[in-house]
Amino acid sequence: MAQVHLHCLCLLTLYLRIGYGQDGRFSGPLKPMTFSIFEGQEHSQIIFQFKAQTPALTFKLTGETDGIFQIQPDGLLYHTKALDRETRAVHKLQVSAVDANGVPVEGPVPITIEVKDINDNPPTFLQSKYEGSVRQNSRPGKPFMYVNATDLDDPATPNGQLTYQIVMQLPKVNEVMYFQINNKTGGISLTREGSQELDPIKNPSYNLVVSAKDMGDQIGNSFSDSVPVIITVKENIWKRPQPVEIVENSTDPHPIKITQVRWNEPGAHYSLVEKEKRPRFPFSIDQEGDIYVTQPLDREEKDSYVFYAVAKDELGKPLALPLEISVKVKDINDNPPTCPPTATVFEVQENEGIVSDIGTLTAHDMDEANTVNSVLQYRIVDQIPKYPKDGLFLVQTYTGVFQLAKQSLKKQDSSHYNLTVEVSDKDFKTLCHVQINVIDINDEIPIFEKSDYGNLTLSEDTATGTTILTIQATDADEPFTGSSKILYRITQGDDEGCLGVDTDPQTNAGYVIIKKPLDFETAAIHNIVFQAENPEPLVSGVQYNASSFATLTLFVTDVNEAPEFSQFVFQAKVSEDVTKGTKVGNVTAKDPEGLDVSYSLRGDRRGWLKIDPVTGEIFSAAALDREAESLYRVKVVATEVGGSSLSGMADFHLTLTDVNDNPPRLAKEYTGLYFCHPLREPGSLMFEATDDDQWSFRGPQFTFSLGSESFQKDWEVSKVNGTHARLSTKHTSFEERVYNIPIRISDGGRPPLESTVSLPVTFCTCTEGSCFKPAGHQAGMPTVGTAVGILLTTFLVIGIILAFAFIPKKNKGKDDVESAQASEVNPLRT
Repeated sequence: MAQVHLHCLCLLTLYLRIGYGQDGRFSGPLKPMTFSIFEGQEHSQIIFQFKAQTPALTFKLTGETDGIFQIQPDGLLYHTKALDRETRAVHKLQVSAVDANGVPVEGPVPITIEVKDINDNPPTFLQSKYEGSVRQNSRPGKPFMYVNATDLDDPATPNGQLTYQIVMQLPKVNEVMYFQINNKTGGISLTREGSQELDPIKNPSYNLVVSAKDMGDQIGNSFSDSVPVIITVKENIWKRPQPVEIVENSTDPHPIKITQVRWNEPGAHYSLVEKEKRPRFPFSIDQEGDIYVTQPLDREEKDSYVFYAVAKDELGKPLALPLEISVKVKDINDNPPTCPPTATVFEVQENEGIVSDIGTLTAHDMDEANTVNSVLQYRIVDQIPKYPKDGLFLVQTYTGVFQLAKQSLKKQDSSHYNLTVEVSDKDFKTLCHVQINVIDINDEIPIFEKSDYGNLTLSEDTATGTTILTIQATDADEPFTGSSKILYRITQGDDEGCLGVDTDPQTNAGYVIIKKPLDFETAAIHNIVFQAENPEPLVSGVQYNASSFATLTLFVTDVNEAPEFSQFVFQAKVSEDVTKGTKVGNVTAKDPEGLDVSYSLRGDRRGWLKIDPVTGEIFSAAALDREAESLYRVKVVATEVGGSSLSGMADFHLTLTDVNDNPPRLAKEYTGLYFCHPLREPGSLMFEATDDDQWSFRGPQFTFSLGSESFQKDWEVSKVNGTHARLSTKHTSFEERVYNIPIRISDGGRPPLESTVSLPVTFCTCTEGSCFKPAGHQAGMPTVGTAVGILLTTFLVIGIILAFAFIPKKNKGKDDVESAQASEVNPLRT
């Protein structure tokens, strides 16, 4: 009995390491319970001890014991073999308490044994080898095959959760993986590199080793299995088809299949996309990838089409780049030749030689160029009139070039000829019309109606654009042609180009017009020679002679004109420190009539300048100041001496350059500089200097120092930059009062200037960070004594005024006026 007790104690100790029942106790009354036990544990493991209400009762076990579970009479439930979850995951048992006759007194109650899984089963692939295929350029990431493995362990635990991995790829080009696997589903797809680089010609197949590992993504011991995968690479069939040719105006029933595209896998959705949007798109595609033309095409409307075929998956995402589809519309001869849109007119001079080119007739054909359908032939079929003979012209068969065939033309025979020309291609003919005009040759020269137009007198101020004379020449050539049109030009007597001649196109009259102002001083007499000529050259053997020339004598009378300056603006530059009487510039003016001029200034508001009335030299008349005005502008007047005293005017601009003549000073009035008293630590204040001189491109470069040595034990000055300095205290022992600190500032100019300024600094009691000033006497306010004195004086003056008001005086009216005036001029003073 002691041995049994010891054995039970050992079992109890082992069970305690495993766990308790569902309520956390090792023993208890008979009631429904559930126990969780890991599979694979050693046998003789105690589960629970049930206790009956009556001690004399024994316990009985029934249900799915599988010969594994047993119960002792005292209610001790245990299992005698290791459990296997894969054999039975849940055992349904019943426990009852029975009396000595085996009759149940308590129960039976259901007892559930849940077998908890342990990782005791390795993964196993469903096949010993997998084979698959993929087409080159397939979309990366889309699985083209799957591998599957199973694990008998609980799939709800890591024990049965599998992870897939590619452990080997052969061949492996440049250490690049072409394949990838979904570690959860086992779906194998291409990587981006594989989608781009797979080529069945280079490597028609690849061998992969794929592993399946349990325990999910957890780190630790796990089982695994591996399987070979053989993948065949197939050629990509998603390729651009060859260009398509379609004969225009086809009468076959439409739609007509013209080409096709295929995606590498079934189930793709196809569509067409236009490259350029047009009102009519005569193509379609079905879901087999067959492309159709839906209606007859017209090459003359559009000779080619470019569009794209697109393949998408079931979600509407493109499977690959679109394929370009090219369609060329093949020509047929369905267009007759057409004549030029405007009438064809050629001109031939009457002395033109035989075989001379007259012109080219260019007809058009809308059929495709450089094909037999658009090759045109030309033939003259009629000539009107046929005088002096028929066949005066010929045309080159393929070029349409017209030539004189038999003789030169004469205008008196006919001024023009009308030709009918047949233009044909291999199937059609069209009649076009050509008119040939015979042009008179220029064998007549222009002749002036009179050779001398006499004398003409004009004042030199005659307005430009004025017509001063009409001249006339005639030409016996055909009117309104280049042979009879007359152009006039002045060949002598107008070197300055003051005159011009305009021709009336209807009458050939010449209008002599002033183009530029006349100038008596330059030329008082002009001996003008006109020439009349044609724009067309004269024929050989004919020359211009004296009949084509005419003369005119033009007298220009003088008009008094104002003096003129040599330039509109005179400029000079001097230093602002030049002495009075220094020459600063000069101006020059001339009178067109040669009179002397006198110079004067206007607008010299500062009185800085004076001018020599004879020479035009300008001098300084007072001290100049650049700081007052750096660019000084005045007007210079030149007036005739004698005559009508006309005058001309110009501008004189004097630029003043700077000299260092302004000492430096503080940039502003510093009245609010203060330190809080008592001073806890040395402090500093910033101040700024400036001056009125012109600064260099670097800006001002002031230097700063204390103006008195006696202040050096308490203060110091340090330069911050060219314009700012810092005043600092050297200690903290200052009285509560105002200190006036002398500051010496030097500008470093040439010559250098310096000045000593006083910088007031107040030491005061501070309230909330600012100086506190108690109410008291303020600057400008009278003291109490002064206020009393003012008040007494005021009373005294009032008394005197009242006394005078009541004292009778003579000449009262006069005295009142004088008194009133005196009171206005001399106010009361205290």
